[in-house]
Amino acid sequence: MILRKYFNELLEDGSQNVQMHTLINPWRTKAQLAAYAYIAEQYGYRYMGLAPYSSSGRSFPIFGFRRLPDAEERARRTQEQYPHPLPNGPFPGMLEGGDGLTPRPDVRPEVDLLHARIQVDLLGGIGKKRLWRLALAVPLGLFLALLIRGITPTSALVAGCVSLAYILYLCAVRIPMRRKLAKYQRMLRAAGIDWPPTAS
Repeated sequence: MILRKYFNELLEDGSQNVQMHTLINPWRTKAQLAAYAYIAEQYGYRYMGLAPYSSSGRSFPIFGFRRLPDAEERARRTQEQYPHPLPNGPFPGMLEGGDGLTPRPDVRPEVDLLHARIQVDLLGGIGKKRLWRLALAVPLGLFLALLIRGITPTSALVAGCVSLAYILYLCAVRIPMRRKLAKYQRMLRAAGIDWPPTAS
């Protein structure tokens, strides 16, 4: 059970008063990560977006959870209500069994808002940076290959066409990304959530 490993790391960070709990999403969906973010908050760590070093060229985004001032009280209260969440739950706010990350109906709206924050983070600035890196990667790779093998008019034309087609494809991909981003931003605004949080 993947949740068991990361839940134990969360508890360990809490016992050592670690101020920022981080992880790379190990689950198949962002919705599962949002459910984990809900659980983490019950133990004193609130989802705060992508960790600063997520945008520094790493392949996978790193999600940050900041320790709350009342973390000890939250963890104590949650442990009283859920004294034995391992090995199979129930975890706070989640249905028992399965992967442990299926929200109960009463907490589903909160988990959905966490999911919206995660999506805004991924589709926002970091999404644009990744698309630009991808847009440069293929043309540069083809250019280097041509330099090694030798440039001919035919190979230059083929490389140019492939590069142009790839860039057009990335532009087309950007359209649904922008629509999804706008959808999640509207959802957060409707809930009165200003996201991403302004740096303090």
